[in-house]
Order: sequence, then C-alpha cells, then structure tokens
Amino acid sequence: MKTLLLIRSSLLLGNGQSNRLADRYVAAWQAAHPEGRVVVRDLATHPVPHLDLARVGAFSTPAEQRTPEQQALVAESDALIAELQSADVVALGLPLYNFGIPSTLKAYFDHIARAGVTFRYTAAGAEGLVKGKQVLVFAARGGLYQGQPHDTQTPYVRNFLGFLGMTDVRFVFAEGLNMGEEPRREGLRAAEADIDALLEPVAA
Repeated sequence: MKTLLLIRSSLLLGNGQSNRLADRYVAAWQAAHPEGRVVVRDLATHPVPHLDLARVGAFSTPAEQRTPEQQALVAESDALIAELQSADVVALGLPLYNFGIPSTLKAYFDHIARAGVTFRYTAAGAEGLVKGKQVLVFAARGGLYQGQPHDTQTPYVRNFLGFLGMTDVRFVFAEGLNMGEEPRREGLRAAEADIDALLEPVAA
C-alpha cells in the first residue's frame, strides 16, 4: 500500500492557494490509488516548535545519555522523521512569504534534518538517508519569481530536500496571484494544467 504525505504550510489554511493546489493533486492521487493512505501534516494548525538550545542539546546527546526531558524532545523529531520515511510520495504546499518559506516550514525542516538519522557525513561528503521518494512542491506566489534571481525559495527547498536524499523533486508554480484578476486566473490555470500533466503517469 502506497502512502502519500501531504504537508500544508499556508497560514491561510483552506484559503491558501498552495494548499488548494496540493489538495487538487492529492484528491486525484487518491482516485488513482484507492487503497493508498494519505497522511496530513498541517503546520499552520499544528506548528512544530522552533529550535532552541534545549532541543539542539537533546539532538546532539547520545541516546543512552539523554534525560527524560531530552528523550521527550527527541521523540517529537523522531515521529516527524518516521512519518516522512514511511511516505512514498510527498506533496508540499508552499506559499512565498517575504522571499522565503514560512517559518513553520523552516521549523519542520530543522526537526527532520538530523545528522546520523536523515543524513550522514562520509569521506566523500554528505549523504542523504531519506531516499526513494517523489516530492511534488506546489508553490503559490503573489508576483512573478520563477527563474528570476530573487527567487531564493526554489533553490533552497530543492537543495534542502536533496541534502536529505530526496532528489526526485518537481515544482508546480502558480504565480501572479496578486497582480490582478486576469494574471491570477492565468497563474492558477497554468498550475492546474501542470498538475493534470503530473497525474497522467500516476493514473497510468
């Protein structure tokens, strides 16, 4: 049975276009995989705590030396990692906030990036340990950023996922959403067409 992990990060919840685009894909994925399982991680309704000294200390302390308090902190990260590792497909709804990703998503990234757990350093360099997954990123932007120097979000997300071993990453962009009614319609239409194109091999 295949598992899809849906990660929502828009603060607008059901009104967020990145969430809506991700939901469109997930609905079609479910139709193509009626026996599949969908796990939802909504970072707006259930935000992950940001890193602090206590959490960093717990992560870096050997398991056998952790206090009960440290074990509880690590358990939160372990659960997120296990959830990710169990997924075959990851769908990420990604809004653009001030040229970057939502802080809640950054906190999530900080919890799943663990040396010796999701990546390791070898003589040949870093090796990601989260492998064999397809990641689909549904990016919604108010302006036009794709392919421009000021789009720092796309390479950051791609590089981060690749560092953990997730190299099969595809982006669907909906842009110009705050530039007027016509650009908004065109941006959403283009994104929906891209999603439909992604679904063709899934349905097959």
